[in-house]
Amino acid sequence: MSQEAAGEGRVRVVGTAHVSEESVREVEATIEAERPDVVAVELDEGRYRQLKGGEPDDIDPGDLLRGNTVFQFIAYWMLSYVQARLGERFDVTPGADMLSAVETSEELGIDVALVDRDINETMRRFWSQMGLIEKLRMIGGLAFGIGDSRGVGLAAGVFLGVLFGPLVAIFGGSVGIGLPVLSRITGGALLAVGVATAVWIFGASVLSTEDRLLAALAAGTAIGGVGGVGFGLAAPAVDLLGDFVVRVVGSMTLGIVGGLLVGGLLGQFAATLGVNEVDGEELEEFDMSKMTDTDVVSAMMEEFRQFSPGGAAALIDERDAFIAHKLIALRQTGADVIAVVGAGHREGIERYLEHPEELPPMSSLSGTDSGGLPWAKIVGTGISLVVVSFFGLLALSSAGDDTLLRLFGAWFLVNGLFAAGLAKAAGARWTSSLVGGGVAWMTSINPFLAPGWFAGYVELQYDPVNVSDIGTLNELLADEEKPIGDLVSEMFAVPLFRLIVVVAATNIGSVIASALFVAYLLPLFALDLGGAAGVTQYLFEGAQNGWEILRSAI
Repeated sequence: MSQEAAGEGRVRVVGTAHVSEESVREVEATIEAERPDVVAVELDEGRYRQLKGGEPDDIDPGDLLRGNTVFQFIAYWMLSYVQARLGERFDVTPGADMLSAVETSEELGIDVALVDRDINETMRRFWSQMGLIEKLRMIGGLAFGIGDSRGVGLAAGVFLGVLFGPLVAIFGGSVGIGLPVLSRITGGALLAVGVATAVWIFGASVLSTEDRLLAALAAGTAIGGVGGVGFGLAAPAVDLLGDFVVRVVGSMTLGIVGGLLVGGLLGQFAATLGVNEVDGEELEEFDMSKMTDTDVVSAMMEEFRQFSPGGAAALIDERDAFIAHKLIALRQTGADVIAVVGAGHREGIERYLEHPEELPPMSSLSGTDSGGLPWAKIVGTGISLVVVSFFGLLALSSAGDDTLLRLFGAWFLVNGLFAAGLAKAAGARWTSSLVGGGVAWMTSINPFLAPGWFAGYVELQYDPVNVSDIGTLNELLADEEKPIGDLVSEMFAVPLFRLIVVVAATNIGSVIASALFVAYLLPLFALDLGGAAGVTQYLFEGAQNGWEILRSAI
């Protein structure tokens, strides 16, 4: 459909599928037949340069380590990977429709206009405009849609186990799960970890990565369960730990194992029912021409809008308006324009071209202010104030320096061990993991800092990163015959992937440590201080003493 205004030029919008050979031919034929003054393409400067074979932009390390940029990159990589796989399936290079429009225009001497918003700006707004529930739904949907349901069930089981573990530590004695039982479970956990570690280390020369992992898990579980829990073979080691550590390790182990059993059963049940299974025959019979059919595309866009209204606004609606602004500006110059855009944008753009008075201001289509309250920062600041106040009030009470030092030592060690341990497990260098672990105690009570930033900064001193790493990752993931162990190893050899995993793992480790400290350690410390009533009494005493000090100073 052509859109024109009195005394102005004309705009014709051509909707394409970005991985369709038919779309490439349609674009070429339309441009050659109509010979417009300008061909506008759904590209920004960076993507245009990459399609033309230019060097990709270097990634600003500061941008990559700050805020939500890691999640934005992951979302961008996901979109890139999906397009790459669709293009491979239908033997078309992703973006071939846009490249065809550019090359055909250049051969005919026709001007090319880049009318899309910068992809980095779009991904920033995509993430910032999604609400918390939408983000959780997206992550959950990806997990159920891509991962096996049994794996999802196990992951959910671990999460539930961590939540219910503290209840076992505090109230287990009333149902027969007292210190003797937790001691046996702790011994089993120690024995299981020791055996699994030995199998993992000494099996490296004779077993593949997958077989070694399975062997380590099987041997650790069997020997830990029978020898540790059943016969108490690890009792001498458990006696050295003390009651406090036994309560923590035993209850955590029991909670996680119970969660794994429940989650695994639910996952197996979902797998038996065929939840989210994809029919391979239906995929093979998929008709690419339907991707440009208005009814089908509209249905796809509406489904995405129901799944994530905020994400749809950033990825679809705002870009419709942004591109329409650019096209109207070209039309006002009197130019005859052909606009080559994705089929999902065609309807929205044509509506704005016909009713330009409905266009939102251009200034509202940039920036990352979602217009809502920054709940993450509010909650983070609240947690920081609670933790600092707790330590401060105890310091002002008569609980004693010994109690305060034990609390602070536990806070420092738990945060450091989890942050540094997960960073190292993710492939970080020792210096990076130790730096991340060393600052984790401080960043955990500051919602504006994260230990992963520090670990990532140290990693960047060794390996720079580049957008071209995305293409390398897509090539690796496209090899369906490569063993999973080799695939993971090669992905970790890509600097960008390793950096993101290290940053995320360090931050996750600190978050887990903080949750465990609040859920496990504080309740157990509270038992030593007289339970909830005793802790409350100390806090009120600290508040009273603090008020007296403040009043005296004034």
